[in-house]
Amino acid sequence: MRRHLHAPSLFLALLVGVGCVAAPIDEVPPTVESGPTEATSLAPSPPTSGEEGPRDPSQTWVVLLGTGTPGSEPDRFGPSTAIVAGGNAYVIDAGPGVVRRAAAGAIVSGLTALQPANLRVAFFTHLHSDHTLGYPDLILSPWVLGRSEPLRTYGPPGLEAMTTALLEAYREDIRARVEGPEQLRRDLLDVQTHEVEPGLIYDDDVLRVEAFAVPHGTWDHAYGFKLMTADRTVVISGDTGPFDGLADIAEGADVLIHEAYGAEGLRDRDAAIQQYHAAMHTSAVKVGEIAAQAGVAMVILTHQLHLGGETEEALVDQVRLSFDGEVVYGHDLDIF
Repeated sequence: MRRHLHAPSLFLALLVGVGCVAAPIDEVPPTVESGPTEATSLAPSPPTSGEEGPRDPSQTWVVLLGTGTPGSEPDRFGPSTAIVAGGNAYVIDAGPGVVRRAAAGAIVSGLTALQPANLRVAFFTHLHSDHTLGYPDLILSPWVLGRSEPLRTYGPPGLEAMTTALLEAYREDIRARVEGPEQLRRDLLDVQTHEVEPGLIYDDDVLRVEAFAVPHGTWDHAYGFKLMTADRTVVISGDTGPFDGLADIAEGADVLIHEAYGAEGLRDRDAAIQQYHAAMHTSAVKVGEIAAQAGVAMVILTHQLHLGGETEEALVDQVRLSFDGEVVYGHDLDIF
């Protein structure tokens, strides 16, 4: 069984100059100013003995680049996960701080595919702000740092318009870097955007990716992803309300990465907030039921919402009510 790494908070702060990142609240009920998506800030614990050191690049690794929500928790950057396999890094979602988190992940893990200039492929589950505020960072920063080919992105309808608007917004920055002393190549900034529908959306000699539709409130297009390499199958739920069909999709997977909120805490909130989260997100209890039905080997919780101040252990215990496999409460820069 693979062991995973917690990166200590102080170490990360020294590496990447972490500041407090405030992201806007996504699709909050009008009666709540900032409430239903705020979570308690939980600092990661130090790594245990034997978990540090370079990872074997011949294996497939899951790296949690960001596990946060729209809340402004300084220890949890915006939602983003990387699958590292075959010398490549495949980024899923680009929350705030994605490039700096990838750079820190490269240092912590020894996986050079996570170095910013090597970030070439990204997938988006949906276009909520907390999942895309790092998109201009992902487009521009690796370009400035020497990316050798255009970024390729895959996501729901609307991604192409977002990409075009971002490049236009940074037109003067791009012009100055192309025409000024940096002499950067403009053609390397021509993002290859692919708007996809459910089904097989990506296939190279290392990774196959299938997209599947998930229910996420009023969003017309929200996806989860099934990512398959030679040695691992990883299913990422994306932001989703309760979705029983996920058990069939994730059947036998090595890893299920699923968002979650605390079921106990939600019961103490008012009716509007309960209705909102019932449509937008999935309780930890339900995650356990899905995982048990699917027979996955491991559940990793991410995008965790502590609506009633539940502890990390409380959310893990709620999953374990139905699921007897390995359950991990994910922190930024955990590696599996």
